Amino acid sequence: MAGKFITLEGGEGVGKSTQLARLAEALRARGLSVVTTREPGGTKGAEDIRALLMTGSDDRWNARTEALLFAAARADHVAKLIRPALDRGEWVLCDRFVDSTRAYQGGAGGVSDNDVMALHAVGSSGLLPDRTFLLEIPVEEGTKRAEARDGAADRMGGKGSDYYERVAAKFSVLAAAEPERFSVINAMGAPEDVTDRLVAALADML
Repeated sequence: MAGKFITLEGGEGVGKSTQLARLAEALRARGLSVVTTREPGGTKGAEDIRALLMTGSDDRWNARTEALLFAAARADHVAKLIRPALDRGEWVLCDRFVDSTRAYQGGAGGVSDNDVMALHAVGSSGLLPDRTFLLEIPVEEGTKRAEARDGAADRMGGKGSDYYERVAAKFSVLAAAEPERFSVINAMGAPEDVTDRLVAALADML
């Protein structure tokens, strides 16, 4: 069976990391070989860039610099982890991918979608997921969940509510524009119920 590339997207506090692990477990129970990873990160080079992106003051980088750094991290991630795993026939589940750059640095930061996708074309040869799950909860609920986490927020998780409203709006625009790739998932409720929704939305690929 050919490998499949699945991404989980959404704003802060929607439960991507939890659902990534639960979905991977559900797919492995079906006999599939699954690789889980995250962005920015997943490889040594990309994790080094992640440290630059996620630490420091809010004004350390502007949105255009962030977009460049994310594209560089993604290029290494795709070349060294994602494409090789897909070529081996494995399923790759990734916590965030290029659509996060489109929403955060694009929708909230003002970088044009054309510029984001041009960087993606150069760095990652335009690779897109086979299925993108957009986990949705009210922005205010996501903020509460994020604030309840242990530890201080990173640079991308410590911005104001207006910023996250713009992120959510851009994600909605992207999902509406590409319904064949995006599946919008209600992420409210018990974690096991959300996982069931994800598995059901993958039925056509299983």
